[in-house]
Amino acid sequence: MAVAMAMAMASAANCSVYFSSSNSTNTLPVFELKHHSWPAAFVSRPSHNLQKRSVRLSSSTTRLIPRATPSAAAVEGTDTVPTPKVIIDQDSDPDATVVEITFGDRLGALLDTMNALKNLGLNVTKANVYLDSSGKHNKFAITKASTGRKVDDPELLEAIRLTIINNLLEYHPESSSQLAMGAAFGVEPPKEKVDVDIATHITVEDDGPDRSLLFVETADRPGLLVDLVKIITDINIAVESGEFDTEGLLAKAKFHVSYKGKAIIKPLQQVLANSLRYFLRRPSTEEASF
Repeated sequence: MAVAMAMAMASAANCSVYFSSSNSTNTLPVFELKHHSWPAAFVSRPSHNLQKRSVRLSSSTTRLIPRATPSAAAVEGTDTVPTPKVIIDQDSDPDATVVEITFGDRLGALLDTMNALKNLGLNVTKANVYLDSSGKHNKFAITKASTGRKVDDPELLEAIRLTIINNLLEYHPESSSQLAMGAAFGVEPPKEKVDVDIATHITVEDDGPDRSLLFVETADRPGLLVDLVKIITDINIAVESGEFDTEGLLAKAKFHVSYKGKAIIKPLQQVLANSLRYFLRRPSTEEASF
């Protein structure tokens, strides 16, 4: 439907659009990544197949950890729970995917998280920690173990994000009320539910002659990164790189995009924004990611 709508809007704007592994019970999340026929790359070139295809992470491709149980070390009710943040950065390092995790000053060395990432077929090549007024920031540079290169598969990037969030839910159950996935997998669901219509903001800006910048902010949910890349490439727009941030109940994405190697012209910018807005604000029951 998003493709058909995009084609109709493009016509109205006088714009032509050419259209894995298993773990033991002691290991945290298990993600079974299955091969798809569409090109799975974060440096993603659009498919020319006009038929809508489902590529979101569902229960058949991803198994999440069971509902977390409180640990003796969990801090609950004693102070304000900070907002968890997970950043997946494809821009700052040309050779690796940079992941940053913040949860106030509550995070340790995150050895469990690094082991879980290794179970996804990844290497942690660098790790460092720094402090600022917002708390303790744990940063990892990760590459695919099979190639030694940065991660360019949207499904694997989403699996990284969900692995980290699931580890937060497991080892810091108090984060449950601050994360969208706490509703399904945490000990305490979020006290507030995000209104998707209000939370969704989409803008497209010029970023030189050869590419544009797409900003998306919306309510978080599993599979969102994959869905966004799929909707973008369905209207023949290429995703070159970007950053995907999880901040509590919200997701914020920044993508460098282009159309046939050039920046996106204004009419097509509107087509892109409308297609994403329609998809994010009007999810159907069968398209739900849970």
